[in-house]
Amino acid sequence: MNYRFDYDERLGIRLPYLEVEWEELSDQERHDMIMEWEKIKARIPDRIMEIEREINNRQLQASQAEDWDKICKLYEEIYTYASVINDLHIWMRVNQDFDAEPGISEEHENREK
Repeated sequence: MNYRFDYDERLGIRLPYLEVEWEELSDQERHDMIMEWEKIKARIPDRIMEIEREINNRQLQASQAEDWDKICKLYEEIYTYASVINDLHIWMRVNQDFDAEPGISEEHENREK
């Protein structure tokens, strides 16, 4: 197979990886890949809602905390979650033509490091 979907721990979804250029995939491979990606994309809003709940939880904890270091840590977690939501929104907009270069998810992954 010339493509795969690997689970991204940070985003909590499987991301597409092309082993060859999009044009080199057979029509059947393109169809199958698009169908699988559409199923994954359909679950992204639920994943975003899960993360938003975590953000709300951290905000509540921060509002009740008295220790400055704890507050800073909670807001650091909030910013990390917000970054994940932003990346999920980007992936939701990836169109079914997979215009992305092979390994595009690595760019998103490396940006966080």
